Amino acid sequence: MTATEPRPIPAAGTSHASPGAPQRSARQVVADYVSLTKPRIIELLLVTTFPVMFLAERGVPSLWLILATLIGGSLSAGSANTLNCYLDRDIDRLMHRTEGRPLVTGAITPRAALTFGLVLGVASVLWLGLLVNWLSAMLSLGAIALYVGFYTMLLKRRTSQNIVWGGVAGCMPVLIGWSAVTNSLSWAAVVLFLVVFFWTPPHYWPLSMRFRDDYAAAGVPMLPVVAERQQVARQVVLYAWATVLTSLALIPVGGMGWVYTVVAVVSGGVFLLESHRLQRAAGHPEGAGMRPMRLFHFSISYLTLVFLGVAIDPLWHLPLG
Repeated sequence: MTATEPRPIPAAGTSHASPGAPQRSARQVVADYVSLTKPRIIELLLVTTFPVMFLAERGVPSLWLILATLIGGSLSAGSANTLNCYLDRDIDRLMHRTEGRPLVTGAITPRAALTFGLVLGVASVLWLGLLVNWLSAMLSLGAIALYVGFYTMLLKRRTSQNIVWGGVAGCMPVLIGWSAVTNSLSWAAVVLFLVVFFWTPPHYWPLSMRFRDDYAAAGVPMLPVVAERQQVARQVVLYAWATVLTSLALIPVGGMGWVYTVVAVVSGGVFLLESHRLQRAAGHPEGAGMRPMRLFHFSISYLTLVFLGVAIDPLWHLPLG
C-alpha cells in the first residue's frame, strides 16, 4: 500500500488490533463509545439549552426539570453524533482530523455503533416524553432526524451550503429547552433559534478554512473547498452581522433588560471585529496573517456569553426603560 492509497475501513466485527494484542480495558471501551457521541459538541448544545429554561421560567426552573432536560438532550445529541460517525466512517478515514475515531481504527464495529446510536435515540425520546413532556420529546426526535437524515445523508456531500441548512439541527436545543418549561413555543424561542442558525456558518466555516485540505481530500464540498477565501470571509462577515442583529432583536421580543443588552452588545461587537479581521487578512496575498481558528474559538465564547446573558437577565432584571 502506498503512502497516498486510502486505508480500508475494517468490516463489521473486525479490528486493527493484531491477534497477540492485549485486550482493551473496560475503561478504554467506554471511552471509545463516549467519543462517538462527540462530548464537546454536546457541551456546546447544552450551553444553548439550560439558559433558555431560565428565560422561559422568568426565574429558576426546578432542579429536577433542568437535570431531566439536560440528560434527555445529551442522549439525543449523542445519538445524532454517533449515527453521524457511523454514516461518515468512509470519509473520516481520509481526514487527519478524524482518522483516529473508533470506527476508523476498528476499536468499535459499525454494527455496534449503529446499535448504540439507535438505542440512545430511543432512550432520549422516551426519557423526555415520560419525564419532561412529549413536545420536547418530538423536538428531540426531529433534531436527530435533521442532523442524520437532512445534514449527514442529504446535504453534507452535495452542497457547499450544507452547514447552513444542516445547522438547523443544532438550533433545536433552544426549542427543547423552552418547551421543557412551558410545553409550548414562543417568538422569543424562535429568535434564539435564529441566533444559533445565523451563528453556525461563521462558527464552522473558519474551522473548515483551517482544515480545507482534509475536506477536499474527502470530497466534502464545504464552502472553503469550492470558493475563494475572500468569498468565504465575506460570507462569514454577513452571517456574523445577521447573528448579532438577531441577538439584539431578542431585547424587545423577549422583554430583556440591561444585563442581556450589555452582554449582547459587547460580545457581539467583538464577534464582528474578529469577523472583519478575518476578512481583511483573507484579502492579503496568500492569506498572510489569516487566523481562522481565532474566530472559531471566539465564536464559542460569544455564544456562551450571549446565552449566559439570557439566563442571568431574568434573575437580575434591570428594565431598559
